[in-house]
Amino acid sequence: MGRWEPDAAGRLRAAALDLYVEQGFEQTTVAQIAERAGVTARTFFRHFADKREVLFAGTEVLEQEMLAGLAAAPAGAGPLEAVAAALDAAAGFLGDNLAHSRRRRSVIAANAELRERELIKMARLADSLAQGVRDRGTPDPEARLAAEVGIAVFRTGFERWVDGPDGGDLSEVLRESLAQVRGLI
Repeated sequence: MGRWEPDAAGRLRAAALDLYVEQGFEQTTVAQIAERAGVTARTFFRHFADKREVLFAGTEVLEQEMLAGLAAAPAGAGPLEAVAAALDAAAGFLGDNLAHSRRRRSVIAANAELRERELIKMARLADSLAQGVRDRGTPDPEARLAAEVGIAVFRTGFERWVDGPDGGDLSEVLRESLAQVRGLI
């Protein structure tokens, strides 16, 4: 076992995603993930609560990046413009690894439990964005509406990016999606 090799969490994430794609989420065990990563199952549980969390481990960082982008929006920006800044930050965080995003999405799409977990993640991001917009002085229901629109744009734009041609720019796709929403008004 390579217990002393660096980045056990990264190796576990890569091993899990490979196994989920190869044999399915349900069929993959923690022991198989740990073995493929060259660590023990005990090491797995030091990094992740369960095998679902391997796919969702970056949620907190994504949330922090989005909130930082929201906070960095100019003081005079309206609620939707501030949310657009959060989407730009999300694109900066996620936009460098299209192949990984495609594989992760395929695993999640194939499993109802994981789809539910993804929806919970999106709801949490919407709650955080709504609070961030309120903190900028926008009252409810406008703050909630701006956050929910932002998450809808994020979800649909992310899907377009993942399904689109290689080398596409996630930031550009999210901006185009937001422009489409504005065009609906």
